[in-house]
Amino acid sequence: MEPVEITEDGLLLRPWLASDADDVHRACQDPDIQRWTTVPRPYRPEHAHGFVTGIAPRAWADGTGAPFAVGDAATGELLGSCGLVSIDRTLESGEIGYWTAPWARGRGVTVRAVRAVARWAFDALALRRLVWQAEVGNHASRLVALRAGVQVSGELRLARPGEGGRVEGWIGSLLPGELPAPGAPGPAGPGTLDARRAAVFGRAQPVLFATAGDTELRLRPMEERDLAGVVATCRDPDTVRWTSVPHPYQHSDAEGYLTYGGLAWARGSSACFVLADPDDAFVGTVDLRLNPVDPLLAEVGFMTAPHARGRGWMPAALGALAAWGVTGLGLARIEWKAHVGNTASRRVAEKAGFTVEGTVRGGVAQRGQRVDAWLGALLAEDLT
Repeated sequence: MEPVEITEDGLLLRPWLASDADDVHRACQDPDIQRWTTVPRPYRPEHAHGFVTGIAPRAWADGTGAPFAVGDAATGELLGSCGLVSIDRTLESGEIGYWTAPWARGRGVTVRAVRAVARWAFDALALRRLVWQAEVGNHASRLVALRAGVQVSGELRLARPGEGGRVEGWIGSLLPGELPAPGAPGPAGPGTLDARRAAVFGRAQPVLFATAGDTELRLRPMEERDLAGVVATCRDPDTVRWTSVPHPYQHSDAEGYLTYGGLAWARGSSACFVLADPDDAFVGTVDLRLNPVDPLLAEVGFMTAPHARGRGWMPAALGALAAWGVTGLGLARIEWKAHVGNTASRRVAEKAGFTVEGTVRGGVAQRGQRVDAWLGALLAEDLT
C-alpha cells in the first residue's frame, strides 16, 4: 500500500520520516504515553529510530497498517501519532490507535486526527468499520474516541496489555455513517457530563474530608492494611444481619473487595472509600455506585466498624461523599436503601440529609431472597 498524506481541519497527516525520530523519542518520555500504550520502557533513541525507519514504513508496504505522523498543517510541528494499527481486508475492518505529544494536548488535535484517518479509511480503503481499544481507566483515550464518534460498547480483555497495566479493556467501533464532518461538534465535548467525569476518574482517586464535632475524618482509597478491619466488620453479627456480604466472610472476600474498588474507579462506575479516623485507621467503608442507565443517579452503601459506631462519624462521611457526588460528578439524585428494621442505617442516612421516601417491597436481595427495603434520597438542590 502506498503511503499518503491527508490534510484536514488544520492538520497534516503524513508518513513518518527519519527526521521525526528525535521528536518521537522526546514525546515518548511522557509518563502518560508510557503508562497507557505499549511503547517500550524505558523508551530509548533507538526505539524511536526503529519505529520511524522500520516499523512504520513496513506496515505501509505490507498493507497491515497505516501509521501517520500528525503535524500542524501551517508550521509542520509534530503533534502526535494516529493511524490504523491493523487492517483486516477480509472483514474490511481496521483498528485505530493514537497518542498525543505532551506539548500538543488540550487543543483537540487527536480528535481531529482520528476523524481524518477514519474518513480516509472509509473513503479510500473502503473499510466498513473501525475498532478502538484501550485499557480500562484510560479516560483520555476514551474521551477522544467518543468525540470522534466511536460507540463504546463494552469491555474485552486485552490480548496485549501494557506492562503493569490491566487486562480489562474498553472496546468500541465506528461505522461510516457515524463519523462527524470536519469541524463539526461531536459528543462528549467540553463541559459535558462525559468530559467532566473523564477528568475525575482519569486521575487518582482523591481523599475527601469530613468533620464530626471536633474530629476530622478522611475518606480515602482502600489499602491492604485495611483488610483486617474489613474482615472484622463483615463478621460482625449486625453487618451479617443487615447486609448481603458473604457469610462466613473470609480474608479472600476482603481482597476481592479491594480489587473491585480499584477496578470500579478505573471504569468510572463506582467510588469506594475507606472511612479513616484521625490516626488514619480503618473505621468503615462508604461507596457511591453510579447507575448504569441513568447517568444522574447513584446509590450509596456503607458499613461502620463495631468499635466506631454511635460517634456520628458515618453521617459526616456520608454527607461529605454525597456532596462530592453532586459537585464533582454532577449527580442529581443519590439514593439510600436499607432493610426495613435497620434503624441504625436509617438514622445515619437521615442525619446525612437523606429524606426517607417510603418502602419498596422486595427492594433488596439478601442471600437468595428478596426483602423489603426503606428508600431515601438526597437531591442536588438539598445541598444548596
